Amino acid sequence: QVQLVESGGGLVQAGGSLRLSCAASGGTISGYAMSWFRQAPGKEREFVAAIRWSEQYGDSVKGRFTVSRDNDKNTVYLQMNSLKPEDTAVYYCARSSIVSRRERDYNYWGQGTQVTVSS
Repeated sequence: QVQLVESGGGLVQAGGSLRLSCAASGGTISGYAMSWFRQAPGKEREFVAAIRWSEQYGDSVKGRFTVSRDNDKNTVYLQMNSLKPEDTAVYYCARSSIVSRRERDYNYWGQGTQVTVSS
């Protein structure tokens, strides 16, 4: 079974940057769609970014976040720049056989990593 482990979260000042990593084991990410979702307190889980052979972004992060992948390292990244307090959330990575913005299309999920942005 595929295991996904996120890392790189932490506390950062508004305007700062963080780089999240999602390392996969027990399976490959090659050829699969990999996505980032986030969930803030009291809110529903929100699509952030996806990558397979091209990139997609949620409107709230477009122009600030960049998703990338290194298939040789079996790892997906999320570079987050110009962070805002509204970006505070638990960030999850997930794998799917298709590119999608819907949670139900993803069958493997990580445990999440906390990102907190202070003002």
